[in-house]
Amino acid sequence: MSDDEKAVTIPAQGDAPKEEGATLTKDPAPGEVLLRVSGLKKHFPIKKGLLQRQVGAVHAVDGIDFEVRSGETLGVVGESGCGKSTMGRLITRLLEPTAGKVEFEGRDITHLGVSAMRPMRRDVQMIFQDPYSSLNPRHTIGTIVGAPFKLQGVEPEGGIKKEVQRLLEVVGLNPEHYNRYPHEFSGGQRQRIGIARALALNPKLVVADEPVSALDVSIQAQVVNLLDDLQQELGLTYVIIAHDLSVVRHVSDRIAVMYLGKIVELSDRDSLYKAPMHPYTKALMSAVPIPDPRRKAAKSERILLKGDVPSPISPPSGCRFHTRCWKATQICTTVEPPLVELKPGQQVACHHPENFADQAPQDTVLLTVAKEAAELVADEVLAESAETSAAVAAEVTKETDVTKETDVTKDANDK
Repeated sequence: MSDDEKAVTIPAQGDAPKEEGATLTKDPAPGEVLLRVSGLKKHFPIKKGLLQRQVGAVHAVDGIDFEVRSGETLGVVGESGCGKSTMGRLITRLLEPTAGKVEFEGRDITHLGVSAMRPMRRDVQMIFQDPYSSLNPRHTIGTIVGAPFKLQGVEPEGGIKKEVQRLLEVVGLNPEHYNRYPHEFSGGQRQRIGIARALALNPKLVVADEPVSALDVSIQAQVVNLLDDLQQELGLTYVIIAHDLSVVRHVSDRIAVMYLGKIVELSDRDSLYKAPMHPYTKALMSAVPIPDPRRKAAKSERILLKGDVPSPISPPSGCRFHTRCWKATQICTTVEPPLVELKPGQQVACHHPENFADQAPQDTVLLTVAKEAAELVADEVLAESAETSAAVAAEVTKETDVTKETDVTKDANDK
């Protein structure tokens, strides 16, 4: 897209203050902090009774801090229910935060109202998880993709229809699909329509919530490559939420690992995959299959976490992962580890990190749950060694039996 097209697509809003318009049209320099999140929380109240009194709360996101720089891709991974999607909706202001602060281009947008957020919607867009439910089945594709222009009062050069057709072509669809309805498209095509809608006003930040989870593997590769190409062409900044660790590794510059509403590790891609420092991250990495036929017979270290994820209604005290961790000690149950930078570019929240010296070396007594988890891990990791030991023991037993028979025969001959 040329500079002239950018100027036409994203003009300063007429009824906004001049400084707001300048902020929206100014492109951030690569490497500058575009989004800063501090102490962000979201608690969903639980109400019961006739008077609907609050009896508890779901701690979906419970105090997270991170930054996203212009032009980079931040991947967010974790188990289902850890708060990834809620975090994405909070930073796009689709949900109102319970506490914390969200800054976009240095401006606090945490508690902006609907009218104040409207100009910011041009710069912050979201690709939703389910391409089947995020598109209105009663509207044509032209109406869906053209909606941002009408809502923002933007008139592209050549008209909305021409710009929508250009966007469809950019995401790999036929411009002639302008008058078709969502049910006439496959899952991958619907996700491309959602991407086209998100890119309509040329945003600076795109939050993609599981953009490929509902798609076939072959279509996943196409959508991931499309997102990568669009980032290089348009200079986009991504926050990509995903379950597939191989997809995250392919597209991300930095990766945040979430567990039960908290970020437990935040690192650049290479450091995270080569030497994960949080035990939970190590367990996630051990579950990634390696698509290499030559390593089919090779035994790899597989860590099986014991138990289920604790309830976000009453999360464990101290480190939230201590109920499933094989390194948990007494301090893990009482003191919550802060997210600190232990290596350059690698932040970890753990008292006993992997591939690094313990942060609490004075506390060495394992909890009962940690001992059981360690035994479980040992059973899986040392399965091959156990088989080898059994084979050796069988050989020794056989040799012992042969020796005994020989001795008995010798004694008989002597008599």
